[in-house]
Amino acid sequence: MSELKQFSVAFPSKGYWHVTFNNPPMNLFDPDTIYELLLLMDQMEADPELKVVVFDSADPDYFMAHYDMSRAAERHRHPGFSVVPALIDFTTRLEKLPAASIALIRGRARGIGSEFVLSCDMRFGSLEKAILGQPEVASGVVPGGGGNERLPLLVGRGRALEIILGSDDFDAETAERYGWINRALPDAELDGFVRNLALRIASFDKEALTEAKALVNNTELPQLSDLLASSKVFVARASSPSTLSKLPDLFARGLGRRGDFELNLGRNLGPS
Repeated sequence: MSELKQFSVAFPSKGYWHVTFNNPPMNLFDPDTIYELLLLMDQMEADPELKVVVFDSADPDYFMAHYDMSRAAERHRHPGFSVVPALIDFTTRLEKLPAASIALIRGRARGIGSEFVLSCDMRFGSLEKAILGQPEVASGVVPGGGGNERLPLLVGRGRALEIILGSDDFDAETAERYGWINRALPDAELDGFVRNLALRIASFDKEALTEAKALVNNTELPQLSDLLASSKVFVARASSPSTLSKLPDLFARGLGRRGDFELNLGRNLGPS
């Protein structure tokens, strides 16, 4: 775990990992984030006693803000990585990990942050503080890390298109009603609820947990070919002249910096 700088890992009980994301100043996802997530995945897959992992954030305003566009040209550093884009590699492995994964969402999870929680087995959000969004289209790109594929499986085609094409922010109550998250809980109850659920899962038989998850996975997971197709379109859109021409104005308005523009990104990306 010594190589992890953005993530800290606690072990509340046998078989239970609690992973906290902390990348100041506002929990942007960058090339080092995916490098560390892949290291973390290697370690989770190597733990035969792991039964449940909970992901949360040290920043109450940002669970995982979005991708750091100022570092968009950089590549990951994971040794031996080749064909599958790094995020898709991590998220597909997380879905198939022989342990349950839970996202405890407090703050904003937009873009790649939303796609991260979509790949977790369960998602629980703070009623007062969780905000989710897929703002890519408003920025001239498309979701490229699984949003196009996983959202329709959870919320249906019409609501997925509302989320993706509208590029707006969604509060936890609406996200729960749509099926984006399992439950929206009062902030004061969120940590205790997730902890009790994780401890309960960690108390059960490992083989039964693993087999049950694998059987559920047989019914509904996105196709790797579709994930790769979206990733390819995202890369093409992100490097297009029309998208690149938008970035200076977005940075000038506050993209990637703490402040009103980021706190209310969905509203601020809409027509003035």
